[in-house]
Amino acid sequence: MIYGCIGEHLPHSFSKIIHEKIEDYDYALQELAPSEVALLLQKREFSGINVTIPYKETVIPHLDEIDDAALAIGAVNTIVNREGKLYGYNTDYAGLKALIAKAKLSLKGKKVLILGMGGTAKTAYAVCQNSLARDIWHITRTGKNGSLTYNEAYTKHQDAEIIINTSPCGMFPSIHSLPADSENQPFSFDTFPSLEGVIDVVYNPLRTRFVCEAKKRGLVAEGGLYMLVAQAVFAAQHFTGKQYPTELIDEIFHSLVAEKENIVLIGMPGSGKTTLSKILAETLDYSLIDTDAMIVQRIGMPIGDYFKENGEAAFRKLESDVIREIAGLTNAVIATGGGAVLKEDNITALKQNGRLYFLDRPLDSLKPTSDRPLALDIEALRKRYEERYAIYTACADEVIKDFSSPELTARDIETRHRNR
Repeated sequence: MIYGCIGEHLPHSFSKIIHEKIEDYDYALQELAPSEVALLLQKREFSGINVTIPYKETVIPHLDEIDDAALAIGAVNTIVNREGKLYGYNTDYAGLKALIAKAKLSLKGKKVLILGMGGTAKTAYAVCQNSLARDIWHITRTGKNGSLTYNEAYTKHQDAEIIINTSPCGMFPSIHSLPADSENQPFSFDTFPSLEGVIDVVYNPLRTRFVCEAKKRGLVAEGGLYMLVAQAVFAAQHFTGKQYPTELIDEIFHSLVAEKENIVLIGMPGSGKTTLSKILAETLDYSLIDTDAMIVQRIGMPIGDYFKENGEAAFRKLESDVIREIAGLTNAVIATGGGAVLKEDNITALKQNGRLYFLDRPLDSLKPTSDRPLALDIEALRKRYEERYAIYTACADEVIKDFSSPELTARDIETRHRNR
């Protein structure tokens, strides 16, 4: 390994993709058990490495020199080998500052709660201190090492204005989880009426459930992908000795979102979701996911027959199960059933890695079909349309109204997705 990233579990990592966009060097992901970290550093058979969970503190005793800022924080995420001596840096600090700036949040004079006590939590504390936050508290499940428990935060710090999640909660593959207290009660946003913004350092999924729940409440909320890109650019500067333009961070961030984010088609039965999903998947070379087709394969019968035998509630549960399963995918075009948006949890799951496109076809262009149990005739279709239209428009990120041809509509969606 010449350049790379070490951590305990790295299947979720985007670091290799990012570094190969920054510079033309080999960059490897290397999973290590705790007992293997010291050996790697003793051998010194690398030029530069990034360090992620849970080794940002573990590596410190093995380094020859540590940057003053990293030493003050007590966490190192970048190590450079210069003529056999190991130098440690913390580029997470600059990365987190860049993310907070992107979110247009000011920490000055604010009360900040930091969820977690690891290396990244220490970095967040330093950022808050140097940004002149008024009051800073670490929150953990146990309340150990000077932190507060969630219940203490709920009772004593309801005036918190900014929350930064530095825990791995919500990270792939456990994308549906929220930070929780010792009794596994999920984080309570409604306890903090003064809350202005939420930062989550988790970057996979693109938007954690924590971020999605904050956005539902009208809060400023950002996931950790921008921080990951920024810290990688700053780390590469240490690796190569080069100075990269700040615009490179935005360029790589936007290219990653365009490459990773799913296109999710929502809309009434017969609005063209299946046809458009096939065109888009082929054009973009994305995976094609049709939730209704997945359900049919699972139940071994037409959806209409399943409705008759088991009822709508059983079908909706199956639909939600399928959506939860596929929500962690990236680079996919997802065609949903007409009623998928009826459950708020489905919308949240689809938004974690996806952008929702509502195919807003007029009612008079929709036709009843026998394979859609809630749209068997024009009156049933009209009723569904009236029930769901406001939900479609409320949860959509983009509304598509031009249906001159499937090819032109697909091109419109592709253009919006690439250029947004």
